[in-house]
Amino acid sequence: MSEGTPIRVPRALLLLAEGVEEMEVTITADILRRGGVDVVLAALGELAPVRCSRGVHIVPDARLVEVDGEFDVLILAGGAEGVRRLCASKLVGHMLRAREEAGALVAAICAAPLALRHHEAFMGRTMTCHPSVETRVMEHGRRGEGPVVIDGNLITSRGPGTSFDFALALLQRLRGEGIARQVEKPLMLPYRR
Repeated sequence: MSEGTPIRVPRALLLLAEGVEEMEVTITADILRRGGVDVVLAALGELAPVRCSRGVHIVPDARLVEVDGEFDVLILAGGAEGVRRLCASKLVGHMLRAREEAGALVAAICAAPLALRHHEAFMGRTMTCHPSVETRVMEHGRRGEGPVVIDGNLITSRGPGTSFDFALALLQRLRGEGIARQVEKPLMLPYRR
């Protein structure tokens, strides 16, 4: 890289739908931002605080329909109501299928792999999800073991309790193991990747 050439900052698009699981959103966004990733929180609806599954409100950065530019990863968080909204969104379906076709990275945690199934994206891939939706998700894919499962350009995780593992795996993919370990150390978590 020549002197004066700007370093490209990885970008992540994290979708916010009413009823999303707040731990999965906030932990993932926080870890990625600590690691130098530009995270855009995009609301499926209006540009207003999004009410999450436990009543926490998160302020989005943008409306999904107005987001432009390239992103290194598209992230879907869980939460029963939020996932229903992801499934109902034609735009989300289009984005998932386009990213799969392009070989671009997608990450889904908790019940969010149901949106992959609903939109017929990443069919037959190895993945994990929350136990409450596992039977339905595995009609679409193969069951993977562990808190985080990586199958090429698809990263999946089990739920709120695996949010740190999920976020650190994403950070490692986007910025490398060294950055992931630097971010993990002051959090006082055992990094398991």
